[in-house]
Amino acid sequence: MPAKPSNIQTKRTSFSEPIRENLPQRDPVVCRETGKDGNHDMSQRKETPDTHSTDPRRKTRKKQSYYDDIKEKFAGERDLRLDYRPEGREQYTSEFEGDLEKYAIDPNAQESTPRPSFNDTVEVLFIGGGFSALLTSARLRQAGVESIRIVERGADVGGTWYWNRYPGVACDVVAYDYLPLLDEMGYVPTRHYAKGDEIYAHCQAIARKYDLYQLGVFQTTVTSTVWDEDEEMWHLRTDRGDHMKARFVICANGTLSKPKLSKISGMTSFAGHSFHTSRWDYTYTGADLSKLSDKVVGIIGTGASAVQAIPRLGAAAKELYVFQRTPSSVDIKKDWPTNPDWAGSLEPGWQAKRRERALRATEFTPEQLAQRAPISREEKIRRQENANIDAMMRIHAKIDEIVKHPKTADSLKPWYMLMCKRPCFDNDYLPAFNQPNVHLIDTHGKGITEITRDGPVFEDQTYPVDTLIYATGFEVQKTGIYNQIRGEGGIDLNAKFEHGVRTMLGIHSHGYPNFFVMGGYQASFRFNLTDVLQIQGDHIAACIDYARKNDHHTMNVTPEAEEWWVQEVIANRGKTTRSEDCTPGYYNHEGEGQRRQDGNYNGSYPAYIAHTKDVLEKIEENFSFSPSHD
Repeated sequence: MPAKPSNIQTKRTSFSEPIRENLPQRDPVVCRETGKDGNHDMSQRKETPDTHSTDPRRKTRKKQSYYDDIKEKFAGERDLRLDYRPEGREQYTSEFEGDLEKYAIDPNAQESTPRPSFNDTVEVLFIGGGFSALLTSARLRQAGVESIRIVERGADVGGTWYWNRYPGVACDVVAYDYLPLLDEMGYVPTRHYAKGDEIYAHCQAIARKYDLYQLGVFQTTVTSTVWDEDEEMWHLRTDRGDHMKARFVICANGTLSKPKLSKISGMTSFAGHSFHTSRWDYTYTGADLSKLSDKVVGIIGTGASAVQAIPRLGAAAKELYVFQRTPSSVDIKKDWPTNPDWAGSLEPGWQAKRRERALRATEFTPEQLAQRAPISREEKIRRQENANIDAMMRIHAKIDEIVKHPKTADSLKPWYMLMCKRPCFDNDYLPAFNQPNVHLIDTHGKGITEITRDGPVFEDQTYPVDTLIYATGFEVQKTGIYNQIRGEGGIDLNAKFEHGVRTMLGIHSHGYPNFFVMGGYQASFRFNLTDVLQIQGDHIAACIDYARKNDHHTMNVTPEAEEWWVQEVIANRGKTTRSEDCTPGYYNHEGEGQRRQDGNYNGSYPAYIAHTKDVLEKIEENFSFSPSHD
């Protein structure tokens, strides 16, 4: 099994190193182009939340009692929310059946028409048609694989960018880093932060370039994926009567792909119109939201989707009621159009070089390591926490500066460590609450627990609305949503994981030959998810290419290699209570306890990359193989 990579020491931002809970590590993306990608000098810009530096060498300027008092406030707000919703993730449902079935309907597609079932065989099949499938398919095409099929629940490729088309939808990661395959596509994004329609169009362009529509199957949900040990093939069945076979299967259903709703008493009794943000009903609202001009609109939730949608709703609706349980941290998004002169100056391979520079920027120099060495672990943690609090207090100050009504401003202030919940960026969110038609209903951590035919109820007051929008998020990092996966011996993958997630690299699991998972647990995690997906896609394509070139029909990770990785994940999980100290959210499983192996690999991102390469270098040690059937 691979040895642990040595001499890889990396910088951490926010409150990460040496804290390694199941929280995202948002590494700095440093842009050092010669020139400007807008009217802004990019030579030293870092696309990260401004934490006023979390370098543990930075000494605290305020008295420690100041930070301790704020941490106590954080703890109180966390406990309040846990007391209200002790059921953790069970407070949500993603099983949209009966009266809830309408929340799963795709408003972007025409009603599916009957078609002949597929009863054929392909070499590689992707479950899901988002970036995971697209960028891996590109690498497989480069390796000479011709038989590639995408099976997608939606009516087109795009994944999250197909489904999420709510007003204001955009990416919070710099477009030159987030959009994959820019070198291969010869494309430069039009803005520093790409909007949803541009990202969706990029997905479609990738599918066309690599001829992925030819065998693609859309408006189809894979319901079972079963390994046939005699044929050494995967058998897949769908909700449309298909029975397909594939030699290799990649589970690429995405990290945030299955919408969920809060379990709220009486929600099906609501007499008005309602929908989930990922199923935005433009037929009802109008493409420009003009049909809401005479409507009273309510939106439940203030997470990332809501933060982008609320300013646009506030500008269009007669009245807007925002029902908040926990405020998001909302920072300024410094966005601008791409400078065409800068775009025209880029040389082939510019994105790959940009990513290499960003990766190097996460590594400590020998001088920095020497400066850190004398600082105790406890002192590093203390300084990092204090710097994190400074960053959050800066966000509080920005709220006071922008929001005119003091009570509303106080309600919008998040009381938790930065990165306990997904940080948000929108320049119009806070100003929206200065509009007379926008009303914040702060439930002080309780959330809405009752809905009548007229609208949501809070503290015995009913808020009548014509339209109710659920911005309640998605299931997180679920492998095989809508789909039962059975490997050798008929063992269900979720049943195997009931005793603890067991994979190698978060990609392979013993007993599931020729089966690969993307974006799941035990993989690395970055705020720029496509970084990780690209590393995983490259690895998967290399594995398939190796098997094909060496006449191996199957490859199955060995139990020893799987156990090695499980122990790597455990060893790199945090040794503090940081995750438990956070306010409940999907980063910490809504405050539920979890086994140390049931999360992301929290070693450094460069270490994860080194592991993937080392696994390939020792591929014959890490996998068992069966001979080709030819």
